[in-house]
Amino acid sequence: MRQWLYLLKPTRLGMLTDGPTSEEAEIVSRHFAHLQDLTAKGVMILMGRTQNNDESAFGICIFEAENESAAQMIMEADPAVRSGVMRASLYPYKIALMRKP
Repeated sequence: MRQWLYLLKPTRLGMLTDGPTSEEAEIVSRHFAHLQDLTAKGVMILMGRTQNNDESAFGICIFEAENESAAQMIMEADPAVRSGVMRASLYPYKIALMRKP
């Protein structure tokens, strides 16, 4: 399995600066539950977001998939991406070092 990273940025900056609409909040909740499910299934390795709430804010998802097509499908299945609340870019990735738990 190869490793991949998708970078997430909010489509509407106001979601971070002014707070999400009720629809955005519901979609982000589904996004988080989706990532939890993929983590439990052993697909996702690491997810998180920067803690700033300006135009430079972003999130990342590092995961495993057999090939680019499969990785693209995983990224596009994310509820936040599918709904357009976040835009995503996919990159081939490889973890070089990781501390032990």
